[in-house]
Amino acid sequence: MSHLPRLLAALVAGILFGFGLSVAQMIDPAKVVNFLDVFGTWDPSLAFVMGGGLLVNAIATPFILQRARPVFAEFFQLPKKTEIDRRIVIGGLIFGVGWGLAGYCPGPMLTSLSFANVDILTIVAAYLVGTLITRIVLTRLDARAVTP
Repeated sequence: MSHLPRLLAALVAGILFGFGLSVAQMIDPAKVVNFLDVFGTWDPSLAFVMGGGLLVNAIATPFILQRARPVFAEFFQLPKKTEIDRRIVIGGLIFGVGWGLAGYCPGPMLTSLSFANVDILTIVAAYLVGTLITRIVLTRLDARAVTP
């Protein structure tokens, strides 16, 4: 199977995602910070954007998973891990702190690269460094857990 249809589908999905984030103004860090400021200048619009995404996925996913396989892949890549463990909780808390401090989560952060200003480039660089450090640390911790 040619990779071109798969790449084109990813391109269209990415454009649609970025367009949706832009239209909903979710690439504005002030919108996120105001959503998190429940006792101040609270802006519930982010909840509506997330709710819209959840609603579309809740309706579409069962229909998609009825297929024998995805349209542009050999098999569905679904999570194997379903339990909530310490790593999920700690990671979620760290993510929340970073999200609150930066005002960006990964999707809007990458969408905001289109502005190419120093602030967003710094945030993206810090995100990449944090992800790299986490990968190194977790790989070492996992290796220690395996070896006696």
